[in-house]
Amino acid sequence: MRNEIRKKPLLLIFHLSFLIFILFSCSSSPDLPEEVFSIRNMASRQLDLANRTATQGRFGDALLIVEDARRLALSTDDPVLLIQTATARANFLFSLGRYDEAFQNWEAARDEGEIAGFPDLAILAQIYSARGRLMLLNNPTEAAVLEIQDQIRFYISSIRSDPQVQASGWLVMGMVEKELQHYSEAEAAARRSLDIHVRNRNLEDAAYDWYFIASIHSVAGRYDDALAALRNAINYDRRAENGYGLASSWEAMGEVYIRTGNYTEAARAFNRAADIYQAIGLEDLSIKAAARSQN
Repeated sequence: MRNEIRKKPLLLIFHLSFLIFILFSCSSSPDLPEEVFSIRNMASRQLDLANRTATQGRFGDALLIVEDARRLALSTDDPVLLIQTATARANFLFSLGRYDEAFQNWEAARDEGEIAGFPDLAILAQIYSARGRLMLLNNPTEAAVLEIQDQIRFYISSIRSDPQVQASGWLVMGMVEKELQHYSEAEAAARRSLDIHVRNRNLEDAAYDWYFIASIHSVAGRYDDALAALRNAINYDRRAENGYGLASSWEAMGEVYIRTGNYTEAARAFNRAADIYQAIGLEDLSIKAAARSQN
């Protein structure tokens, strides 16, 4: 009996100690997150890197990077990332001349967007696909271009809220209008894209909008306006530190100067383009631009 009495305080101390340990553990442990984003954040960063690499003209490298982002997206079964990586992969494949694979990936992105309930992302894939078809038209008939125009018009009207998708739609609409030689309409559409990109501080996209506007002015014979637009493109690409965009705009400026008969400024522009291409590791393009400065 005495031993049992002596044991009870020990049991009480043990139970109290265990209770204190549990309480202390619970009070010191951080709240568990409702959702984990570690792998998805990695995939998103890889996707951003792939897109930045593509803006430098390194589409092969961009494709390798986006494959890693795609693998991470698949491991988390994240529908948004699956759509975005399929769309990016399609864009890179198209730039590499692998057209069939590009259209397959745009179609996969569209299907994923529709099934998962992200219609704007599905529409974006369709806009890119329509742009691809437009670019691949050989000696296009007006009927073929008008068919693509109707599709783009429908896509734009179907966009719910995403401004980036709206900008993409307006830019491709500008490409269609340019193909139809409706230059005023083409510029108006491109400027709607530009307004969205400037408002959202998408510097590289705004630079490309100006580059495209310059191409409209150039084919319309408005060379001074084309040069002014290219200067705007260069200013935006400088702010974005986008070497490929800068070199492309300087090269385009050289082309415009040739059309005006100003060969001195053309040579200067081509040389600047060559220097930038070489600085970002695009040796073949550098050699071609330098050769243009000699002609």
